[in-house]
Amino acid sequence: MLKDLFSKLNKKVNETDQNDGTFENSESIMTKCPNCKKILYSKELYKRLNVCTNCEHHLPITAPDRMEALMDEGTVKPILENITSANPLNFPNYESKLNKDKEKTGLNEAVICAEGTIDGTPAVVAIMDSRFRMGSMGSAVGEKLARTFEYATERRLPVIIFTASGGARMQEGIISLMQMAKVSVAIERHNLAGLLYIAYMTNPTTGGVSASFASVGDINLAERGALIGFAGRRVIEETIKEKLPDDFQTAEFLLKHGQLDEVVNRRDMKSYLGRILKLHSGV
Repeated sequence: MLKDLFSKLNKKVNETDQNDGTFENSESIMTKCPNCKKILYSKELYKRLNVCTNCEHHLPITAPDRMEALMDEGTVKPILENITSANPLNFPNYESKLNKDKEKTGLNEAVICAEGTIDGTPAVVAIMDSRFRMGSMGSAVGEKLARTFEYATERRLPVIIFTASGGARMQEGIISLMQMAKVSVAIERHNLAGLLYIAYMTNPTTGGVSASFASVGDINLAERGALIGFAGRRVIEETIKEKLPDDFQTAEFLLKHGQLDEVVNRRDMKSYLGRILKLHSGV
């Protein structure tokens, strides 16, 4: 009996080697940190917002879990829930892949949006989820984000976007790339109204997302160890014919070179953002 139990535990732990430390099975007892390899109790890890107890490595977290941890209990009002992608270019098998991701994640798209309060201060929050098409930015993601800023501008509320994306969604071609400009225009209108926008980059934030709304906040934050960049390391090295630093395109590298305002531990995100919002609201 004990042998069978440990056999199952070992199988679950080994599964994390192919899954960046996370489990498809939500009932798994143990999780192995992909950074320090320490075996952790999944329940304890969940309570710490998927931050390793040993090395503080930030494992992936779902958008709904982040929203629950960030917003004050009982204040969350989801918005723009019914916007979802079509297949404007008739890309083969795109609809079936979208449906598979919807079933797997319980989400309609790669971003969820809500109004609520953070430590008592009202805000509008959008959180991207890399489980849905790698968090890629298609027409629906762009539409939801643009309307999020319009919603916040009308109500004179600050906006916080948590980015987690592989970039533009290839199945939607130029329509996907157009979202970079559309969201940026909505951000500028929000800015002209004198309102606060906080960009909060998580792992990974790459491609067209990093080159548009992810990096133009009034305040730009990132999580520890997050990969942030436009093109990949190999492409850049082959282009400039130079070897890049080992920490290139990490949150810490960007902070050191003045491209971020702060790198924040996920367990501190609510208190940190709460202080910023209070400061800017004059409360």
